[in-house]
Formats: sequence, structure tokens, C-alpha cells
Amino acid sequence: MDRKVVLTGDRPTGKLHIGHYVGSLANRVKLQNQDKYDMYVMIADLQALTDNARNPEKVRKSVLNVALDYLSIGLNPNKTTIYVQSQIPALSELNMYFSNLVTVSRLERNPTVKAEIKQKGFGHSIPAGFLTYPISQAADITAFKANLIPVGDDQKPMIEQTREIVKSFNNTYGEILVEPEGIFPPKGQGRIPGLDGNAKMSKSLGNTIYLSDDEDTLRTKVMSIYTDPNHIHKEDPGKIEGNIVFTYLDIFGKNKDKINNLKEYYQHGGLGDVEIKNYLFEVINEVLEPIRKKRKEYEMNPDFVYKMLEEGSRRANKVADETLQEVKKAMGINYFK
Repeated sequence: MDRKVVLTGDRPTGKLHIGHYVGSLANRVKLQNQDKYDMYVMIADLQALTDNARNPEKVRKSVLNVALDYLSIGLNPNKTTIYVQSQIPALSELNMYFSNLVTVSRLERNPTVKAEIKQKGFGHSIPAGFLTYPISQAADITAFKANLIPVGDDQKPMIEQTREIVKSFNNTYGEILVEPEGIFPPKGQGRIPGLDGNAKMSKSLGNTIYLSDDEDTLRTKVMSIYTDPNHIHKEDPGKIEGNIVFTYLDIFGKNKDKINNLKEYYQHGGLGDVEIKNYLFEVINEVLEPIRKKRKEYEMNPDFVYKMLEEGSRRANKVADETLQEVKKAMGINYFK
């Protein structure tokens, strides 16, 4: 049976939140537990440094936090190779070769890059590494000849740019690299809005629920969620559209009949925001409780986590270096055999 290679990862700039969980983390666990896939999950610390170069300690601490989140959601290092990007030298070398196949204007047109540049307020002071990180991402993917990439909808332009780089390389040097395909969340779950009603849940916007939030923190955050500003009194009819509480209930709630009844009741009047927020707290807490429990177990043994990352990086390095040697041979730059 032919096995597909699946690769994905996250930038370590803090802990992971429920938007990550719905967007791609849950998909990774499902894929991991199927025998037809070889899973690689990367902690992209080099990409994190593209806009945190003057705060490397933040990235360093976040590597452990992201690894803890990975283990707590059910990624199994015996089934999935979890590794750290900076520990794989071949990725940086492939990045250099691929950079000659992409124009600056093409990078500037990338919708994901444009959106993130605007969000971070770089203006004209864009770090070169940030602008070129689609090339780095292409190196990350092609080094493992990955077929499938589970990502959020906002990463579609990045996958497309990787495919362009692969085509350009293969047309020039021969069929060496594999064109990847994206695996995207179900319709309507590609991006979770933030607690404040912002279209995106983001650490930088401070509108997130983290996978590691304890019950008290979770309750406080849920009670702060944006609802219908015109639903002042319990008896007032309320709106469902744009009401983040019901958005989250649609995503995380299992009892769809109850949720539909709550929606109808809320729209007609007679249901208060506190009541539906209390129910939402119960729903999300049920999702997070087993994740928190696992995370605490791993937090007590950081040596195990770092050893796992070291072993995963060793395995990943071997695979990536094999691809690098194929690339150099195809390019005719393996001068000293």
C-alpha cells in the first residue's frame, strides 16, 4: 500500500488556541491514526523569528509550549514525527535554491503575506525573512516530499505558491519534487472569530481561548464574548447572526437539537446572554478538560518533551537531507561526491 506523506506545523509564538484546534489540529490527530499516512509535524521556529528576531527568548519558550499542546491534543511521537525547524539544516539550503525561482513581485502579491503585513503594521519596514517565508514554507514541504498539507483556509495561497515553485523546479531540473495538496477544514470552520467579534482569533489581538486555559480563565473569557448589543434585557428579541456565542456553539456543541431550540428561544425573547454563555462554557470546558489533563502530565516531565523533539528532529533531518542531495544532484552542484 502506498503511503501518503502529511506535513503541517505551527509558528511558536505562544500557546495554541481553539482556532488552531478546529482549523487543523484535530485533523492531524485523525490523519495520524490512519495507517496510510506518514505524519510530520513541524515547530516552525525559524518562521517565528521572521517577526520576532529581537525577541528570541519568546520563541524559545514557545517551542516547549507548542510541543506540550501537540502532545495534549493526542499527537503521538510513536506515530508522528514532531521536530523543530531550525534543527534541520537542509531546509535553509533548499530555501536558498528556491529563492532564485521566485520574484519579489510574486511574493508581494501573495494574499496571505499581504494580509499579515497589514495586520502586523510593518508598513515599508518589512523584514526580508517575513516577505520570503512562502519560499521557506515550500522548502519545509518539499524536503519531505509531502503529498498532503492540513492547514486553515488562509493558507491556500501558500500552498499554491509551493506548487508553483515545485513546477518551476521540476521543469528546470527534472521531476524531483512532489506537488502538495492542501487539506482544509470543513465548510464554515476555516476560521473562528475572536471573542470580541473580530473576524480572526489571534494571539496578537488578545481575543483567544487557549487550549491550556483553566476553568476560571475559560469562564471569564466566555462571559466576555461579544453577543447582540441590542439584546439588553432578557425579554428582548436577540439576533443569531454575528453572535459569537452561537457561532461557537455551532462549532463545538454536540447537542444540535438543544442549540437550535436555544436559537429559537433567543430570537423570540426570553433567553438571557448569561444563560447561553453558561451553556457555552460547559460545552467548551468539556472539550478542553481532557486536553488540560494531558498537558499537566507532560508539563511535569519537560525532559521527556525535549528528548522527543530531539529524536523527531534527528529522524526528520535524515529524510530532509536525502531530498537535499537529490536536489543538488539534479542541479549539478554536487561537485565533491
